Amino acid sequence: MTQNTQLSTLEKKLKGDLFFDDLHKTLYATDASVYRKIPLAVAYPKDEKDLKILIDFAIKNTVTLIPRTAGTSLAGQCVGDGIVVDVSKHFTNILAFDEQNKTITVQPGIIRDDLNRFLKPFGLFFGPNTSTSNRCMIGGMVGNNSSGSTSIRYGVTRDKVLKIDGLLSDGSKVVFNEITSQEFHQKKIENSLEGTIYKTIYNELSLKENQQEILNEFPKESIHRRNTGYAVDEFLTSDLFGGNKPTINPAKFLSGSEGTLVFSTAITIQLNNLPPTQSIMVCPHFTSVNESLKATVTAMKHKLYACELMDKVILDCTKNNREQAKNRFFLQGDPEAVLMLEVSADTIEEAELQANKLIEDLKVNNFGYHYPKVYGEDIAKVHYLRKAGLGLLGNIVGDMKAVACIEDTAVALEDLPEYIEEFTQIMDKYQQNAVYYAHAGAGELHLRPILNLKKKEDVVLFRKITTETAELVKKYKGSFSGEHGDGIVRAEFIPLMIGNKNYELLRRIKKAFDPNNVFNKGKITDAFPMDKSLRYEIDRKEPVIKTLQDFSESEGILKLAEKCNGSGDCRKSPEAGGTLCPSYRATRNEKETTRARANMLREVLTNNTAENKFDSKELKQVLDLCLSCKACATECPSNVDIASMKAEFLYQYQETNGYSFRSKLFANNAKYNKLGSKVPAIANFFTNTFIAKKIMGVATKRTVPKLAKQTLHAWLKTQNSTLNTVEKSSNKTVYLFNDEFTNFYDSEIGKDAVIVLKKLGYEVKYSNHEESGRSHISKGFLNEAKELANKNVAIFKDLITDDSPLVGIEPSAILTFRDEYIRLADDKTSAEKIAENVFTIEEFLAKEHQKEKLNTAFFTDKSKELKIHGHCHQKALSSTHASFSILNIPKNYKVAILNTGCCGMAGSFGYEKEHYNVSMQVGEDTLFPKVRNCASDTEIAAAGTSCRHQIFDGTKRIAKHPITILKEALL
Repeated sequence: MTQNTQLSTLEKKLKGDLFFDDLHKTLYATDASVYRKIPLAVAYPKDEKDLKILIDFAIKNTVTLIPRTAGTSLAGQCVGDGIVVDVSKHFTNILAFDEQNKTITVQPGIIRDDLNRFLKPFGLFFGPNTSTSNRCMIGGMVGNNSSGSTSIRYGVTRDKVLKIDGLLSDGSKVVFNEITSQEFHQKKIENSLEGTIYKTIYNELSLKENQQEILNEFPKESIHRRNTGYAVDEFLTSDLFGGNKPTINPAKFLSGSEGTLVFSTAITIQLNNLPPTQSIMVCPHFTSVNESLKATVTAMKHKLYACELMDKVILDCTKNNREQAKNRFFLQGDPEAVLMLEVSADTIEEAELQANKLIEDLKVNNFGYHYPKVYGEDIAKVHYLRKAGLGLLGNIVGDMKAVACIEDTAVALEDLPEYIEEFTQIMDKYQQNAVYYAHAGAGELHLRPILNLKKKEDVVLFRKITTETAELVKKYKGSFSGEHGDGIVRAEFIPLMIGNKNYELLRRIKKAFDPNNVFNKGKITDAFPMDKSLRYEIDRKEPVIKTLQDFSESEGILKLAEKCNGSGDCRKSPEAGGTLCPSYRATRNEKETTRARANMLREVLTNNTAENKFDSKELKQVLDLCLSCKACATECPSNVDIASMKAEFLYQYQETNGYSFRSKLFANNAKYNKLGSKVPAIANFFTNTFIAKKIMGVATKRTVPKLAKQTLHAWLKTQNSTLNTVEKSSNKTVYLFNDEFTNFYDSEIGKDAVIVLKKLGYEVKYSNHEESGRSHISKGFLNEAKELANKNVAIFKDLITDDSPLVGIEPSAILTFRDEYIRLADDKTSAEKIAENVFTIEEFLAKEHQKEKLNTAFFTDKSKELKIHGHCHQKALSSTHASFSILNIPKNYKVAILNTGCCGMAGSFGYEKEHYNVSMQVGEDTLFPKVRNCASDTEIAAAGTSCRHQIFDGTKRIAKHPITILKEALL
């Protein structure tokens, strides 16, 4: 029986899904580490029975199972040549909650922040808080024994684990929880695999020499971040093994075992009361990293809830990230390091007292030079800046990357300054400028050398630096794996870190749990080599990939795709806010993540032997549900702009495989609308018939937008003589960009814009320009888009200045000037100059209002409640707050921005019959429910024409453009 036949047989037995196609195997070949291993298959089990079937298959076919949740492990825990078992889709439930005892039982696939949202009304939360908390899952946190920024106050995951239900490597069910010494004795005589496990642990750890070897060689007891190998030292607290506790809890031993011993199906954890409500974050600035570390020892004498570090390398990464630049508000000058020191109390007065004492202590000891205090919601922004550090490191342009290999070392706090001094000497020896950030208060900094792992000499350095750092950590009796685990990158060094005798002990324990290597082979014991199976082929000849768009900012499209480091920000749930990634939120399939698309682009562009490297059905498949929302260009810390790469792919793929009738129809909709606008009533009747929708490939449930009775262009021509007549002396001249959507569909909104601008004293000029090219870009008609971009740049380059900006109504159209035109236009200098003075109409008016140039007396004082839904491109390239600002000009308007992601329409995407269901599901994630919950007299504001149509199709509510609402507010 062939391997594929065996897998086909297995697939039929499972309730869940099993994939063994090249696409899925490629997507799961990497995680957030530097490694790449092609798995045999990928499974999405639906229940415990599916897991038993998978275990049985693994035993019979000598296959290993690799447990996976979010896949954000940094050490290579989630890659392997067996079957990747992804529980993130179906094992996501809360199974039991005991409010009184502050415990909860969950399946391993529940997201940490989602869990805490459930717990918040009860005044409880799960304390360990990783930088990936908006997508990491409890199963992965147990696997890695995660800790994060709160460990100095709330401990690590191991401290919270009370019970683990799971399956052993023979498929038998097992429960590990706290038991008495007598119960332990009873378990070790059972005639089962579980009994063998208890017997082995007893026989090994009851030996005095083994106990002493553990005490001698394991990290210092004061280091609470300790994940090197298996936590056999946990057992030594029991009176069975030299301690004084009458109970023992093997579940704590399993925390940090990286899925190599048991397949968890349910996890019971201890919860904490929510922190005090009043917090202040003190962010002292330093002239060196070493000074900040010495200051940490002083700071930790205070009652801190967080003590985190960001160095200059991390801070510099945030400068060019659209999402994070706004979170740098507390920074002054160009510090070499900044500490984030959080104090909390029940009253703000007590918190102020603590913060002032902390600052005074730092000043007395001559630590730091600037001590800003951050309050309220701004604290979350600073935390978000720090959390984004991991992904931001992927923003380094080119092949040099901050490599995860020694980023997990933890030493005793008092040893940290000296340890870092010696570590810096190692870095200096290898001419390295390492990155220093994260958990200073816990004695753990995420130190990363900057290497090019495509080069053999840097791969050699990769091993040398890791080895020397391991030896240095051993000197300080620290933990080489503080919170990210051993995986592949550090498991080789376990014998060095804990001694050969202890390492052989671990091997025997692994053998007792898993005699057939069913669970996650090659991790912790009998490790894969740390410098093999890397993501990139060493000393490869770099592929030459010609593109129509200019990707030189990232040194080409391939290196733009390679910026994705797998941190998985695109897997956060809708409740986490933001937009990224709409199709993943709708399907919960890894295939629909930004990470998957970047992975597949990287693989295909590197390895495709076809003359056209973009000619790949797998690449077409993985990009099919991308809505080109552009959230990845901002919310992804690495700014992996999939929307731009998708447009390039569509162009390149269609150049080889042809352009479909429907794509031509949608791309050239302005041309056909120009014809239809001559007889709009007939055109509108026909396009909304069943047969027309069938011909166009449009979902029959969709309402096709109707052409306006008069185009905006025609109206502007009739207004030519009065267009520039203003009601008072002009504030400023503005050029109106009459985009193709406003012109043909939403001409009334265009008229509203002109009326408002003139009323407010602006001279409105209109140039007979070209359409924006948005439809051409979205459908991959880049030659046509380039031609339009060049023509528009030529038209506006001598017209648009700071004193005469270009203002547009439809976000997706006007913002092409700030985004795609920079990559498309031949005259890039002029395109960039124009882009500096291009604004959505909300942006323009908001800026003018901020300068106090708008006469608010022109607006009504009547009351109205408004809710704003932001267009995706508006959120990514502009700001929804501009809409909020102008709608607050009428003094009695009560305005709020809805926390909604993508509407799901995304231009033509939501109209296409095969995308209709996903489109509506995206809308149901956040937008539709929030619109339905709005009172009937609450007006919905939405700048995007697609958004307004989607809101109507999904909720039957009519949304208005903000400029229309403002026009209606004029007196």
